[in-house]
Parts: sequence; C-alpha cells; structure tokens
Amino acid sequence: MSRSPIRGVEDPPVEQPNKDETVADSIPLAGENRPEREDPFDEDPFGHDGLGVVRYRTLAWWQCGMIMIAETISLGILSLPSAVANLGLIAAVILIVGLGTLATYTGYTLGQFKLRYPHVHSMGDAGEVLMGRVGREVLGTAQLLFLVFIMGSHILTFTVMMNTLTDHGACSIVFGIMGLVLSFVLTLPRTLKKVSWFSISSFISIFSAVMVTMIAISIQRPGDGRVEATVSNSFYKAFLSVTNIVFAYAGHVAFFGFISEMRVPTDYPKTLFLLQGIDTSMYVVTAVVIYRYGGKYVASPALSSTSPLLSKIAYGLAIPTIVVSGVINGHVASKYIYVRVFRGTGRMHQRGLVSVGSWVLIALILWTLAWIIAEAIPVFNDLLSLITALFASWFTYGLSGVFWLFLNWGRYSSSPRKIFLTGVNLLVVGIGGCLCGLGLYVSGKSIHDNPNSASFSCANNAKA
Repeated sequence: MSRSPIRGVEDPPVEQPNKDETVADSIPLAGENRPEREDPFDEDPFGHDGLGVVRYRTLAWWQCGMIMIAETISLGILSLPSAVANLGLIAAVILIVGLGTLATYTGYTLGQFKLRYPHVHSMGDAGEVLMGRVGREVLGTAQLLFLVFIMGSHILTFTVMMNTLTDHGACSIVFGIMGLVLSFVLTLPRTLKKVSWFSISSFISIFSAVMVTMIAISIQRPGDGRVEATVSNSFYKAFLSVTNIVFAYAGHVAFFGFISEMRVPTDYPKTLFLLQGIDTSMYVVTAVVIYRYGGKYVASPALSSTSPLLSKIAYGLAIPTIVVSGVINGHVASKYIYVRVFRGTGRMHQRGLVSVGSWVLIALILWTLAWIIAEAIPVFNDLLSLITALFASWFTYGLSGVFWLFLNWGRYSSSPRKIFLTGVNLLVVGIGGCLCGLGLYVSGKSIHDNPNSASFSCANNAKA
C-alpha cells in the first residue's frame, strides 16, 4: 500500500488512472454496495473537453492553488482578531493551528476520495457514491446553500466596505445591489482558468489590506496594552469565536470542483499544502498582531479596527478580495447547477444561446438570492457563525471522516495503524457533529439577541 505525504493517511488501494483515459475506463471497482447502472452522473462532466470550443480541464497546480487561496483567505481572516479577544491568546492560537492541521488532513482525504472516484465533481456526486440518489440530493443541496450563504456574506462585507469608504453616503441596500451587480458580472466566465487570474489580485489585495491594518494598529495602539492569555467569557460568545475560526478553513466545499478542472489531478496535494501553509501562517500572525495592539477594541471585520482614514485605506485595498473571493464561490455554485443540467450532453462545451444564456441566468438567480440573505442577516459575525454551524462543520471536517471510513470499509481492524486511523476519523465525524449542533445554538441566540440586526434597513451598518 502506498504511503501518504501526511502521516496518518493512507492512499486507497487503487491504480491511478491514466490522464488520457476516459472516466468510464478509469473508475475503479471499489464500493461494492454502489449499484452498477447507466446514469449521466457517473460520467465525467468535462469528458467532452476535446469535442467542444470551451475546455475546462486547463488549470495548472499553482493556478488551482491560487484559486483555493483566494477562496479561503478572505472573510475568515477578518474575523480572527476578534476571536482571539473573545477566547484569549493561548486558546485561540491552539485552535487556529489545530483546526488548520486538521483541515489539511481532511482536505487530503477529499483528494483521495476524488482520485478513487474521478467522476465526482461536487459534494452531491460524493453523496451519490455514499448513499445513492438520496445522498446526491442531500449533499448537493447543502453545498449549494452553503455557497449561496458565503456569497451573501461577501455582499454584506462589500456593504460594510462601501459604508466605510463613503461615510454612509448612501442607503446600505444600494451598496448591496452594487455588490450584487459587480459580482454577477465577474462570474460570467465559465472556466476556472479565467477566474484564476482574478485570484492573484485577490491574494495581493488581502495581504496588503492586512499589512496596512497591522502596521496602523501597532502605531495607534487603540487597546490598553494588555494581552490576555486566557479570557473568562460566556459559553455562547466563546463558541461563536470558535465557529469563526472554523469558517476561516471552510474552502473544502469547493475542492472537488477545483480538482475536476486541473490538468493533472494527482498534483492536488501540492495545491493543498500551498494553501494550508499560507493560510495557517497568515491567520496566526494577523490575529496575534492585531489583537496585541487592539485588545478588546478589535472590530470584526478587523479592517475596521484602526482610525477612520486608515480603515478606508485598508478597505480600499481589500476591494478585490472582497469581490473576487465571493465570485469564486459564486462560480462554483453556478457550475454545480450548470453541470447538473447539462452533464453528459456536451452542451457545456458550446457557446450557443442555450449554453451561454443558461449560465448567465443561473448566476443571476444565485447572486440575487445571496443579496436577499445578506439583507436578512446583516451582522457579519452572526452570519459567519450560522453558515459555519450548518455547513462548514460537515464539509470541512465531519464528511471527510465519513469519506475515509467509506474508502476503508472492511479494513478498520486490519492493522494497528488502521485501528488508530479509524478512531481518528470517527473523532473527525464527532467534531463535525459537535460543531454543527452547538454552533446552531449559539448563532441562533446571537442573532436573536443582537439589537443591531435590523433586516433590509438603510441604517444598517452591518457591524459585528
């Protein structure tokens, strides 16, 4: 059996498919409980790449890595300094590093599941492998809802940014509509390779905005200079901060789609390690430095923690990442529906009226729904906590444990190492369940108790 680059994970015993083979030829015969039948969902959605004008499997590993970085390192990093303030320095750093390490493990497991079942393009396809048609609909719908909620959080952040830059120069609903239109237009390209060029500007953007915030707050020192190693806080406030940390690693929901458009899917581990190395290190440094000098006065999003002028500069620099990261999630959500509608027809590879018009209509509907969500839940931390509890708890952690257990069915006690890994992945499933149950309780309580959460309001400041 081949050894994984990560200790504790074994590659499934499967011969890797040749890149030039069709998916029908390369799907292994694992998972005996999966019925053999004719079904368009068993076909690689991009298997007709050589027969049409539009080609999808064109991403180099580093381009895929930049998309993953742009999707993951955006809104999550903006909530981490306030999480440190609520949890205390020691607990927060342990959670950021620990959850990041676990996210690397679970991300690698997703990649192994994808290599075992090359036709899997979405969580819905993975659900079909696990539980048939019911699993396909349950996980596919959950993935779509999660992505639309993330899109809504980006529109909400766009509104916060515009309110900051203009000193509330217009109704917040107007700014939300501006974010809707801009995001919709940038979602129109149908391939991830075109979107990947946006992702480079997104990373430069968030890195620059965070650097400006860290430098400014270290000079201004709005806090009282006290760094609390531990903090006494109510359970629900502390757990809200835990869910914000989990959200910072919530990119896994789109990983199947990203791998599907890579030229060489077996290069995926390199993209994963690039992502996790950059995001975990950035999260720790940013959260600790901003908390060190901001103290209990740290805001969420963190770019609002400095003086009005410097906050405007930071938000101005952050415009690309606020928009592009949302666009990537919007693209993945639109691609999920697009593939569901046209899988197996070859129409996705055409540029006719039906093909292009369907893509435009799907994107417009999804961004409109995202805008409605942003206006209905206008509190940044509360929105992040709600979607983390509902979806990220499973897509980033719990489901990866299920995938491992499925891949290793019947071999749980075949060796001491397998026994250990079985325990680890059962624990991963349990972590997902706890994050979901407790997260729903604390986020619901926070939304109910927050006096600033007026929906569809021009006076809405979208504050934490």
